[in-house]
Amino acid sequence: MEKAAIFTLLFLFTKKITKFRLLDLSHCDFIKSCFMKETRLLLVEDNEGDILLTKEAMESLNIPIQIDIAKNGMMAIEWLTEKLKNEKKHLPEIIFLDINLPKKNGHEVLSFIKSNPDLKHIPTIMLTTSSYEKDIEYSYQNQANCYITKPVDALEYIEIVGKMMDFWLNIAKIPELKF
Repeated sequence: MEKAAIFTLLFLFTKKITKFRLLDLSHCDFIKSCFMKETRLLLVEDNEGDILLTKEAMESLNIPIQIDIAKNGMMAIEWLTEKLKNEKKHLPEIIFLDINLPKKNGHEVLSFIKSNPDLKHIPTIMLTTSSYEKDIEYSYQNQANCYITKPVDALEYIEIVGKMMDFWLNIAKIPELKF
């Protein structure tokens, strides 16, 4: 079964449109390894539609995941601060961070994360609608691990989320911190 191709059918049902797409994810080791451990993701996003789409992407890709949601930048900083004080073992393995957030923007949250020695190792992916060059430059200057402009198409979004999760959880080597 290890060498057999793994195919995932993704169905996206909208009000009147049903889209079908077959993805060959046989190269993605995360499909096999995901059954071993649940991943914790901090999604910093204020758009309900994007929150729902991210959850659907994880479900469609059969990724066992605990998604913690912060709907503004201040909430994200407070959530991370609380985890650092009381529950370091429940820090996220990966963070998806929007830029255009209320209270504190994504750049401010990124600066907080990357300036903290207990958080800076966490892959922080800027996942945003902004393709503004200044946002891209600022993100990388402040140690974002990746910058992705959200695709408009829902199926492309699901595919990108799958590739990101595969890369950051299975291909990239990240230090395991022991608290």
